Amino acid sequence: MKKCIKVIDADVHFKVLHLLEAKPQLTQRELSKELGISLGAVNFCLKALIEIGHIKTKNFNQHPRKLAYMYLLTPQGLAEKICLTSGFLKRKMDEYHALKKEIQSLKSSLKN
Repeated sequence: MKKCIKVIDADVHFKVLHLLEAKPQLTQRELSKELGISLGAVNFCLKALIEIGHIKTKNFNQHPRKLAYMYLLTPQGLAEKICLTSGFLKRKMDEYHALKKEIQSLKSSLKN
């Protein structure tokens, strides 16, 4: 039987790995709020990242909330985060330059 790999948006993938590296104790609800995406999208993303081996979970059974997890980046996840960071920066720089060019064009048309 063929296994279906979930596809994650590259920016969301990067942002989730970045946040979890800094704050592995974040809940899915907190991730959702910080990323500005739905709780369902966060759940989908985390399941996909676990499936592809970029994060693993650690359950704390003795925690008062009983369902407390930590999401830990694996060595593969850290390596992927580095690659994603490069792509994220390139996309954002391209967007910045395109926006800067558009602003200059609009300013120029206002002067005329």
